[in-house]
Amino acid sequence: QVQLVESGGGLVQAGGSLRLSCAASGSTFGKYAMGWFRLAPGKEREFVATISWNSRSTYYADSVKGRFTISRDNAKNTVYLQMNRLKPEDTAVYYCAAARFYPSLLQSEYDYWGQGTQVTVSS
Repeated sequence: QVQLVESGGGLVQAGGSLRLSCAASGSTFGKYAMGWFRLAPGKEREFVATISWNSRSTYYADSVKGRFTISRDNAKNTVYLQMNRLKPEDTAVYYCAAARFYPSLLQSEYDYWGQGTQVTVSS
């Protein structure tokens, strides 16, 4: 069992930056690939980024590639999402999730989910 808690969301102007954190409980964090998804108003939840258990591999949605960076610190049981050059269309609730395999791009491939953190980008 893995419990995930996101933090770091907030209100930022377009062009600004935020870093989201996702803290995991349990000793098995290092065995999971981790991912970030987001849910924008009126849209379905979509994949943002994923990272392998050993940080050697990452994969991004085209919409965030070059602006967002996913990373993890297994010693701290934490995964991060650094978001730069934010746009109003990045406004969403951001969720972290844990999957047994990498790469996992579908929500159905993830076993555990956090409650989400709101990111609002003003124009």
